[in-house]
Amino acid sequence: MKTRAWIMLVLLTITSLSYGQSARKQRKADEATKAWRYEIECVGIGKDGTYLIKVWSYSKNPTIATTQAKKNAVHGIIFKGFSGGGQGCTPQRPLASNPNLEDEKADFFEPFFEEGGRYMKFVSESSDGNVDASDRVKVGKEYKIGVVVSVHKDALRKDLEAAGIIRGLSSGF
Repeated sequence: MKTRAWIMLVLLTITSLSYGQSARKQRKADEATKAWRYEIECVGIGKDGTYLIKVWSYSKNPTIATTQAKKNAVHGIIFKGFSGGGQGCTPQRPLASNPNLEDEKADFFEPFFEEGGRYMKFVSESSDGNVDASDRVKVGKEYKIGVVVSVHKDALRKDLEAAGIIRGLSSGF
């Protein structure tokens, strides 16, 4: 019986240590994201209602830059838009026309962009997690990592409209 209790104690300790390390990594990733340092560019035409874009994220840790690409992509579609680029691409304005919207609606956007938050419903990685060597650039003391993602912009727009965050296209000027 003592052996079983001892094994359970060891397993519990290992689990809590690995969870603590994972939480620390996520906090670092979230801190890196708070600055919203990224660039987005169109790389081609996606399915109807989607954008196929490349997100260039910056971080001292290339893994963090890669994992934050989806969050940066959705943020960019909402607040930055992008210029034309790849074959068939046309410039796209951001979904939000108010430059202060993120601060004004912080109670919506903070949980929206949390790890595993609602933003995940609208984005998928197109490169299966593999980053091409040409999309991994060392810039000073940090990395600039390019990841191709697909953002479901029509579904994102509908969700933001339903939440009262942005006005619908048919609401007039």
